[in-house]
Amino acid sequence: MSGQSNTLRISLAEIAALTRVKRPVVSMWRRRSEDTETPFPEAVQLKGGQQLFDAGQVQDWLAATGHGNNPQAVQDMAAFARHDSSRTDPAAAFAATTALITLRRLNGGPLGELGTDDLLDAADENDPDDEFLYSEIENLGAAVVDFALRADQLVEAAYSPEAAFETLMRDRFRAGLRDHADTALAGAAIELAARAAVELSRNGGTEAPVFVDASSGGSDLLVAVVHTLPEDADPRLLTSNDGGQASRTALRRLLVHGARREHLQVTESGAFGVSEPAVHVASYPPPGAPGMRPAQMLAAIENTVLQMDDSQRGVVVAPAAALTDAVEDPAAVAVRSDLLRSGRVRAIVRLPSGLVPAKTRQALALWVLGPAHASVPIAERWTMVADLSGTALTADAVQDLVGDLAVSMESAATIRAHAMRFARVVPTSRLLASRGALVKPASGRGPGRDAAEQAVRADALLARLNAPSATPSGLPLAVSLGHGAPATASVEEQLSRGHLRYVKGARLLAALPATDDGGARVLGLPELGLAEASGTGAPGERRVDRLVLAANHPHARLSEPGDVVFATAPTPAAMVDVEGGSVVEYPARVLRISGADPGGLMPELLAADINAAASKNWRGWALRLVPHATAQQLRPVLDLLDQEEAAARLRLAQLTELTALLRDGVSAGSLVVDATIDLT
Repeated sequence: MSGQSNTLRISLAEIAALTRVKRPVVSMWRRRSEDTETPFPEAVQLKGGQQLFDAGQVQDWLAATGHGNNPQAVQDMAAFARHDSSRTDPAAAFAATTALITLRRLNGGPLGELGTDDLLDAADENDPDDEFLYSEIENLGAAVVDFALRADQLVEAAYSPEAAFETLMRDRFRAGLRDHADTALAGAAIELAARAAVELSRNGGTEAPVFVDASSGGSDLLVAVVHTLPEDADPRLLTSNDGGQASRTALRRLLVHGARREHLQVTESGAFGVSEPAVHVASYPPPGAPGMRPAQMLAAIENTVLQMDDSQRGVVVAPAAALTDAVEDPAAVAVRSDLLRSGRVRAIVRLPSGLVPAKTRQALALWVLGPAHASVPIAERWTMVADLSGTALTADAVQDLVGDLAVSMESAATIRAHAMRFARVVPTSRLLASRGALVKPASGRGPGRDAAEQAVRADALLARLNAPSATPSGLPLAVSLGHGAPATASVEEQLSRGHLRYVKGARLLAALPATDDGGARVLGLPELGLAEASGTGAPGERRVDRLVLAANHPHARLSEPGDVVFATAPTPAAMVDVEGGSVVEYPARVLRISGADPGGLMPELLAADINAAASKNWRGWALRLVPHATAQQLRPVLDLLDQEEAAARLRLAQLTELTALLRDGVSAGSLVVDATIDLT
């Protein structure tokens, strides 16, 4: 690769990801190799405060030193490096690279041996009408050969054109592709929509299922549908192409995955027609129109519903602000009411927040579309609704919800016979009469909650509570009178003596996308129990992709195990970061105890002293000191007590849940208690 290295750049964070080490390890390699025969390569570019290195030089250095935990690092380099963005903007580089990966897939082999003219001829042969790749390749000019080599490297590193393309799609946040990043859904939401669409296609009446996406540039759901279907399904995919880059990218992506794609004619007003059994699949807003407002999303859904016949179904994902929540815009209210009145909205589901990585607090909703109840008077029609706003989309939850949604296509008798886990049936007239949210939180009482589910959950809780391992046991501890004298020192004194180190928190960008898969944990005011005072709410565990963090905050340092994270306002608060590897969000900061000479400090005592402090002058806080030998004895005892406390909290939570289950289930007549309690 060294021969082409002048076009590829890689950052320190990307080197860490490539070699499967933590980011500080790469800095250590640089520092320790300075005076050796194999010094770490010098940075060749500075972009947005981030140092970029020649990927070929880094590749040669890794091959010479053998550093890292990835034995295939040299071969995988292309999957982690990037093109020299000083010559090509990220969006254009992404478009060109995906175009060449697609050309390689269609051409049936590597492109690296082709010259400029041969590459253009191949592009023209595979895309004579310039629908998806010819312009992207032609615009490269003399750089097309370098880009073709880069495409080959990506495919070889990922082992297939499909995997290489998906690697670039996953990298959309770091690459600055805002339209794609802002509209991307989390994997759980994509899986739910795809599985629901596949389930609805089983009654389509054709051997080869047909799926339609009339949105501008949508492809996530269709790709997931293709991979959810059996290998012999051979689906036909109908998509539009408005000539925009998002639509061209979507078409390239479908072709790379070997999909049988057909053109869908969509007018400027958004109208289109499909005259055969099909399942419509769409996510709003799409990459081609990321600024869509709720009224526009509902209008696009209306275009789908207006052309549907009784052989067609649909799955639509959009913000809950458009599909389920109270709507203020009169135009949006009118369109949503018309859609409900049509009878084709068969199921409405409010999904949990956190399913849009770029907008972690935004909640999504899902609609299932189908034929209206032809034999049921309009006044007596029903709609299935479900509230999953507080439910994680685990594998079993997705499976059960898909089962509920599939039943929404059936008759009233079939629906009554189905044991719903999440959905419940409400009169459509009640939804039309409501001026607020369409989906109200489901009550845990009465028959609205499945009685079988209550019984199964109660049995599971009883089994856990009665298990021998769950029974509290004696503590193997003994205490005796001590003869030592208490010792304290201020934070300022411990800092000056080198026993403590102060580390600033990072001022994270408000729009930094979150992740739920292996990112760095974020520790800030919410985690310290100060979220309400800061106005940020109280979210669950927050994580951020490490590459995204490095790209936007190259100077942010991750915590180390045992760091004490603290804040001073509105009141002092602290916690011990046991695992480390977290990014501490300002105004939270870190006090780090010296591993070589702790000076009598212990993380647990330090955090406790901060939590008990009355003053906001953190440098003046008094800290309790413990002799080293005593600390060595105390630490495992504290760990044991922490484990016992966690077990007690879990047992208390299980007892509380069991109490509510029995109280609600027995009062509703869905459960009967058979107690063997001696009351004498």
